[in-house]
Amino acid sequence: MTEPSRRPAGLRSWLTANGRLEFCLTLASVTLLTGACVALVLVPRHVGGLQLAGDEAEVLGTTEGLDDPRLTPVRRDLQPYGPILVRRVAVESAPDALLVAHPEHRADLAVLERELAPAIDAVSAVWGGDWNRAPTIVVAGTPTEFTALTRSAGIAAAADVAAVSLTGSYPPGTTPTDQRIVFNPDARRRVGDEGLATLLRHELTHVATRAATTDGAPLWLLEGYAEYVAQRGQGSTFSQIAPTLTTRLRAGTLPTDLVTDTEFTGTDAPYAYEAAWSACAYLADRYGDARLTALYQRLATGPQSAAAQDAAFTAVFGTTRAELLGGWQAWLRAHTV
Repeated sequence: MTEPSRRPAGLRSWLTANGRLEFCLTLASVTLLTGACVALVLVPRHVGGLQLAGDEAEVLGTTEGLDDPRLTPVRRDLQPYGPILVRRVAVESAPDALLVAHPEHRADLAVLERELAPAIDAVSAVWGGDWNRAPTIVVAGTPTEFTALTRSAGIAAAADVAAVSLTGSYPPGTTPTDQRIVFNPDARRRVGDEGLATLLRHELTHVATRAATTDGAPLWLLEGYAEYVAQRGQGSTFSQIAPTLTTRLRAGTLPTDLVTDTEFTGTDAPYAYEAAWSACAYLADRYGDARLTALYQRLATGPQSAAAQDAAFTAVFGTTRAELLGGWQAWLRAHTV
């Protein structure tokens, strides 16, 4: 008699427990969905890689040239970091150059816009005019964006690097057209307006020489040539251009050879860049810009042994390495009296 009454009681208990379980699961699901929706609303637009608000960055202040195909990849890359400003700069006998920055870097954009045409002329005066004189120039908004923009092009730029020139793939023997210069957001704050203009000339030199340059070419020539072109005719003194080198020279330490590639990283990097600049400045002073450029074109074709460099010195300058180094040392002493 008692057995039938136990079954309904057990069933009622089971149903009651199951209802509580369904209620708890429903409540948990609603809570999770609500939290996810709130997170999507509150997440900032500059979080790397997140695509909210469409496929392209909002362009402020202009509608001119938005159909330029060069702008499409830039807008896509900068989209996660907020709206952008775009300036088109007319360049003689070339398409307009594009300058891009976020609104908070409007002042940087103004300096680059003002200095671009003179910088292009300065590079062409040494290298010649046969190069892509309408690159895209970008000022990154944050260090995170600078790292992302350079890393996406396969460049592992350190946070303290002021600017980087980037080039996409191109057929050998052709002039690259998909070239971009990316400035660190702190560059102008660190070096000022004149320093930013010098950086622009330096990076534009890399853009100009890229078609003639192969990876592995000696850095003393690649970086020294770019810095020579950047500083040429600007009126800066030797010690202003090369303070670290000047300090060593005044302490009686002369370089005994051209700087090696490994010296361009680490704590000696400032000295390496300055020594490379001074070597190229000496060669231009002694033999002229045309022969310095001829040396660049000969040695920039890839890795070069010491013997290959010696042969180039003889072919271009009619001198040996020992004679070249001796002349450079004498030039250095004369500039640090």
